Amino acid sequence: MRQSDQTTPSDLTHSSPAESAETQSEMQKRAFREGVKAGSPSLIGIAAWGLVTGIAMIKSGLTLVQALGMTFIVFAGSAQLAALPLIVLTAPIWVIFLTGLMINLRFVIFSVIIAPHFTHLKVWQKAFWGYMTGDVSMVYFMSRFPSEQPEPGKFDYMKGLFVANWTAWQIGSVAGIFLGNLIPQSWGVGFAGTLAILCVLLPMVLKRATLVGVIAASAVALATFHWPYKLGVLMAVIVGMLCSMAWEEWHERPGSVSEGKS
Repeated sequence: MRQSDQTTPSDLTHSSPAESAETQSEMQKRAFREGVKAGSPSLIGIAAWGLVTGIAMIKSGLTLVQALGMTFIVFAGSAQLAALPLIVLTAPIWVIFLTGLMINLRFVIFSVIIAPHFTHLKVWQKAFWGYMTGDVSMVYFMSRFPSEQPEPGKFDYMKGLFVANWTAWQIGSVAGIFLGNLIPQSWGVGFAGTLAILCVLLPMVLKRATLVGVIAASAVALATFHWPYKLGVLMAVIVGMLCSMAWEEWHERPGSVSEGKS
């Protein structure tokens, strides 16, 4: 064999800085694409939900600038839809604020869950990607990386999930904002959007604790449907969270009451 054809172990383990940078860059791009691909099954439903929210903002009397500002700044469909009727009814600002706060409490839980994965990030990065966080993308991320241990490509995988989710939402929402006045109520777009988001979220109710919370919140929401200022939504969120936490504490954690009886 010629000398030029021989490959020593050092040749395999020691690459130039340029080659290492290129390899890392390709790995990051691949992880990002994998994140986009993992979240792609939910993107149509997310866009449909955004479309309904965009239409609702225009139908509620918001101007074009106000609606666009709300979709890009708030970026929380459930909180937006809960706040819009209160805005129309000129409810007190504290009621509107408290409603949005309670509905979005789940993002505090998301932050607690995901923070240990990215302790190395700067504060502004944590703030930005916290804003980009979505319910569905969080579920996909945690199913892929349940452990907090550092893994290659984890951050870029998360970025792929979050960017795809945010983009799908904004495309649907902006389309709804510009088309809102052209779509008649008789088309039942709101109902179609509700079905779309149900198709996205229902398969994710995998744990019994989550299911218990959903059932409890649904029951309370129906029972308090006629409460003023949609305060029943706040009560439903609180009861659902408490029931879910109680079930997990008593039935699913190691050393729980039900486990001790078995």
